[in-house]
Amino acid sequence: MSLVQELKNKILNDGYEINREEAIQLLDADLDELTAAANEIREKLHGNDFDFCSIINARSGRCSENCKYCAQSSYYHTGAPEYKLLSADEIVADAKKKEAAGIPRYSIVTSGRTLTNHDVEQISETIRRLKKETKLSVCLSSGLLNREQFDKLKEAGLTRFHNNLETYRRHFANVCTTHTYDDKIGALQNALAAGLEVCSGGIMGLGETMEDRIDMCLDLRGLGVKSTPINVLNAIPGTPFENLPKLTNDDFCRIVAIYRFINPKAYLRLAGGRGVLGDNGVRAFKSGANAAITDDMLTTSGVKSATDFELVKGLGFVPHGFIG
Repeated sequence: MSLVQELKNKILNDGYEINREEAIQLLDADLDELTAAANEIREKLHGNDFDFCSIINARSGRCSENCKYCAQSSYYHTGAPEYKLLSADEIVADAKKKEAAGIPRYSIVTSGRTLTNHDVEQISETIRRLKKETKLSVCLSSGLLNREQFDKLKEAGLTRFHNNLETYRRHFANVCTTHTYDDKIGALQNALAAGLEVCSGGIMGLGETMEDRIDMCLDLRGLGVKSTPINVLNAIPGTPFENLPKLTNDDFCRIVAIYRFINPKAYLRLAGGRGVLGDNGVRAFKSGANAAITDDMLTTSGVKSATDFELVKGLGFVPHGFIG
């Protein structure tokens, strides 16, 4: 019996958690066998459930952080839109359109290192209106918040907080120097302490190694993360990473499959950069992924929700709302 089949059976029959050495061995496994086994793990533990979400760029540009992949950093000249925090009316109107399209989860995303207390009050009022006027599950992605801010947001009706680790600790300083990997871990821990669910993943193709990707996923599992966005670098002209080589679809599918082995109960969410893959993520959905961000991303185009619904239904998935 191959290592892939041995680990798959231990995960499904014994609830086994693979270790770092075993995950690294999967880097040399036959790709077709690996992705098929990962998809079997997904199907046995999740059925055909599929979790869609959509995001709004609620404050764009002029970010103080120097993340080398980001169009919104004030350090780079990319032509990305720049505007202040959108009003509750603007966000609620957009959310209602997304809900009418059949999307069950909605995330408010803001540029910048963190939120001021005034921002928190404004977003809290927006969340209260979303909870009152829609049936959407509401998420927030707003950087490095503290515990008190999370408490206020949860009281307003926030259910989940998102903050990607982006890459592993070893490689992090090559991607960003204005905040640290531990800053991000701390924000996630603050959110968890406030009783929120957390969503966290990373961007593949930032110059990291496959071992870095594995180590980051192990950290996510240790934090109890059950929603992991997996992005592909969509290299933005004007950023320091504009000329990095594109990730291959084979490499991306191997990442998704290994992430399914490492964190079998997580929703693996294909996010930004799906268009880079050439198939809108079809092969990755057959490699263990079972969630996606649909419609446009923050500053780049995404896959339209109508297209996505047909795509995942054609693969045998059943899209619906959040599953805890």
